[in-house]
Amino acid sequence: MSKGQTIEVRWHGRGGQGAVTSCELLALAAISEGKYAQGFPSFGPERRGAPVLAFNRVSDELIRVRCAIEQPDVVVVLDPGLLRIMDVTLGLKSDGMLVVNTRKTSSDIKAEFGWKWQPATLDAAKLAREMLGVPITNTVMLGAVLRAAGIINMDSLVAPIKHRFGRIADKNMAACKRAYEETMLE
Repeated sequence: MSKGQTIEVRWHGRGGQGAVTSCELLALAAISEGKYAQGFPSFGPERRGAPVLAFNRVSDELIRVRCAIEQPDVVVVLDPGLLRIMDVTLGLKSDGMLVVNTRKTSSDIKAEFGWKWQPATLDAAKLAREMLGVPITNTVMLGAVLRAAGIINMDSLVAPIKHRFGRIADKNMAACKRAYEETMLE
């Protein structure tokens, strides 16, 4: 993130997958670095499995805007099933970044959906099952976002993750770091 730039992120997930948690953790980590940040959800029907949106703004300067993000710099997709039911790229800036939880390669998913953007990809569900024992991809996808977009430093997530996850924080931090290393960029 360059000086004075505001980065806007839109998270796509389903209820119970951790999109809102990821959004909150990113905002807290950015604030701990001395940046200004917002993190807020947008819910449709509030039930487990329903599509959920969450939004982040991160800046070196005071953020005065308080509305949903319609032209994000980064779009994060926690559930690849959402790619078939909604246009996750809606409003994504021409130089924007997609970060997608998928078993497919970046080239395959780009070709499948006809995207002009080159997605960063990671099989986050598999990694979460291996490292956390559950397919909840929130902290895993945070690692992928950091690799793809470099919004904050990895070390800034340690305190928010410890506060949020307590006794399982170390596992979540390890999963986040492994995701950072395994995220495929082209």
